[in-house]
Amino acid sequence: MSVEDWLLTAWQRENRATSLPAWCVGSRAEALIDGAGYFDRLVDEVGALQRDDHLFFTDWRGDRDQLLRDGGPTVGQLFGAAARRGVVVRGLMWRSHLDVLQFSQEENRQVSEEIESCGGQVLLDQRVRRGGSHHQKLVVLRHLDAPERDVAFAGGIDLCHGRRDDSVHRGDRQAVAMSKQYGPHPPWHDVQVEHRGPVVGALDTCFRERWNDPTSLVVKRPVAWLSDKARGATLEVSPLPPQPPDPPECGPHTVQVLRTYPKVRPAYPFAPGGERSIARGYAKAIRRARRLIYLEDQYMWSTEIARLFARALRDNPELHLVVVVPRYPDIDGALALPPNLVGRQQAIAVCRKAGGERVHVFDVENPEGVPVYVHAKVCVVDDVWACAGSDNFNRRSWTHDSELSCAVLDDTRDLREPRDVAGTGDGARVYARALRLRLMGEHLDRPAGDASDLVDPRKAVQAIESSAHALEAWHACGRHGPRPSGRLRPHKPERLHPFARMWALPVYRAVYDPDGRPRRDRVRRRW
Repeated sequence: MSVEDWLLTAWQRENRATSLPAWCVGSRAEALIDGAGYFDRLVDEVGALQRDDHLFFTDWRGDRDQLLRDGGPTVGQLFGAAARRGVVVRGLMWRSHLDVLQFSQEENRQVSEEIESCGGQVLLDQRVRRGGSHHQKLVVLRHLDAPERDVAFAGGIDLCHGRRDDSVHRGDRQAVAMSKQYGPHPPWHDVQVEHRGPVVGALDTCFRERWNDPTSLVVKRPVAWLSDKARGATLEVSPLPPQPPDPPECGPHTVQVLRTYPKVRPAYPFAPGGERSIARGYAKAIRRARRLIYLEDQYMWSTEIARLFARALRDNPELHLVVVVPRYPDIDGALALPPNLVGRQQAIAVCRKAGGERVHVFDVENPEGVPVYVHAKVCVVDDVWACAGSDNFNRRSWTHDSELSCAVLDDTRDLREPRDVAGTGDGARVYARALRLRLMGEHLDRPAGDASDLVDPRKAVQAIESSAHALEAWHACGRHGPRPSGRLRPHKPERLHPFARMWALPVYRAVYDPDGRPRRDRVRRRW
């Protein structure tokens, strides 16, 4: 099967003015598991930028004082120092809802002000659908005199408190407020992907399209405009320097940049009808699955998305679905908790009705038994297609907010058995298989490289089921004796009282998981 067979339909039926390529050949992707590794790499790469080089970033939340390494620098110090060296530093932070609603308006404003005091420019961007957000997490670094060093980081990790955790998962010392179930320093599992080669040019274009959108930063929000004006916030968008040519080819990966933009008024110039290539890319990959879909997701909420998995499970009797989710929502309380629970319960029920015992849902804990918050948004299909980004598996991420993900297909095949997981002729690819094995290996407490029994999908499912049930039995017996290896436990969603379920469902659909598609696509249930 060709790369085009996997990637093309994600771009069909798109009516948009973007200049993004359909895919980027000759790129190189490296998954950075958990925030400590990503932040460490980011410090090195930003520190190498020189005068007139480019540092562009987008984020949902930022904290200027977030330490990127022990002893520093912080986010504000790293990016501010680059601006003082003459690097062109430009950022797009979501303007955010109020902090009193457990969002990050003040934190994002502080990031903007600190970097701008050093000579950069960071815009607070509210060009979204009402109730929506800019959820993309992207850093693009361009070296004008050394394009072979250009690099971009895209995935699920924000530049903020709580994200700097490692594979041991004892949490970031700079904690975020979360459900008390996660303790004072919530353990945090996440993934960011480092990209090099031509795909960096495509990700640079993604930033430029948003930056150059002529719509007001606070669309139809006079109170927000007056507030920004009163405190002297930047409202005029400065022009960006010319875009450099794409970096040279440097690797075996074909990368497709996938995005979500809702249909809005005034329309995005680069997506006049909105864009749902993330949804279409996933829909096609899921349809092609034959043996194993491995998924890590913060939410796994929407029944519409669950139906994609259900159909694949019904059509392919050997297909297994492995899902890793957080044990508890990130917030609790009598009003906030039920809407967070009801969507996932519905989605899991839809999948289990179709796949029965072939649906395996787990959550994660650290060696001390504290639950790990799974914030990653990763999917691997049959060790061929792998995707990681900012989007969750819910309707909001696939239709309503702005999102950014990258699907990777590897031109090199993994020659370990089984070579062709799905029996479709695609063959297992090195990147996709290595990503799955690394993630499974971390959750099973395996030393690096010790994953020979996880290569075969059937044996991998047996291994994680055996490990999870052994750990669950150890807990059930009062934690007597040595703790079994591994960190996965079978996920047991909390039960909702029928009355709570009755009011939580409409709130979940309207507020937590809204639909940003045009009406005709909603009616036709078309992504």
